[in-house]
Amino acid sequence: MTASSITPTRKEIMLHLGQSVDQYTTEFLKPIETNWQASELLPLTSETTFIADLKTIQEQAEGLSYDLLAVLVADTITEEALPTYETWLAGVEGVDQYGNNGWMKWLRGWTAEENRHGDVLNRYLYLCGRINMREFEASTQYLIADGFNNGAGDDPYRNFVYTSFQELATNISHRRVASIAKQQGSNILSKLCGLVAADEARHAKAYKTFVSKIFELDPNEMILAFEDMMRKKIAMPSQYLRQLGEEVGIFSNFSDAAQRIGVYTAFDYTDILKSLIEEWEIESIRGLQESGEKARDYIITLPDRLNRIAERMRVPDTHYKFNWILA
Repeated sequence: MTASSITPTRKEIMLHLGQSVDQYTTEFLKPIETNWQASELLPLTSETTFIADLKTIQEQAEGLSYDLLAVLVADTITEEALPTYETWLAGVEGVDQYGNNGWMKWLRGWTAEENRHGDVLNRYLYLCGRINMREFEASTQYLIADGFNNGAGDDPYRNFVYTSFQELATNISHRRVASIAKQQGSNILSKLCGLVAADEARHAKAYKTFVSKIFELDPNEMILAFEDMMRKKIAMPSQYLRQLGEEVGIFSNFSDAAQRIGVYTAFDYTDILKSLIEEWEIESIRGLQESGEKARDYIITLPDRLNRIAERMRVPDTHYKFNWILA
């Protein structure tokens, strides 16, 4: 079955789960009234301490390495491309983008929380004094204009596999940037990325829960969707990342920088897969057809194959020249 060939069962299950999505919104999203906002975390020009606070941010930013800045900018661009992700999820089968059903409430609430990530990281880049903001902003516009294809089509099962994986990946990336930033002397950036990582962890739990519920109701089709997404490989939202005036993307250069400093590596990809296999109890799922059993066999043996590939990978030592970073 192709990603766009949605069975009636899928639609029925999405409608069924949509009736109880409100409880997940309460569980995995925080009230707006108590959520952190960028204005609380970074200095405002209206404050009498603004100049002193700005000096502190810029002094701490002086110690940040080139690769860390490159990863931070690319991560921020990815967060800023949120309109693309909301549009994509609104088109998933079973989500009524023109109504007010449970899935749209979740999607809007998730989008609202995610929106803060781009706000706070963008503002930090502006204040830190080491970023060419026009180049950064142009790359953000390119990524939104170019869009991306996650390979899931309008199939909710495949899309929830994707979001489960992707939210875990972004949690790792932001958490590692936070750790390295602290090591390199920026407690301010470390705090910001730590807060973003915490959000991503909660969101990952939500999407993993959606998949767990589907496994209870439609195990064979769910495991086939899982297998299909892993055969295609999980494409990062920034796969079409590029700089001003360039037609060719630079995602591989960003990925190299992330791997060089250990922010996100090929081994992390495998570890995420392992965690999902354990979370969804793939080895003990019952009620699978022959096709599902074959899919399970593929998924269970995949981590070892991916680790063997990762062991042979070599990351270039040469640093790519990103236009985003000021000399």
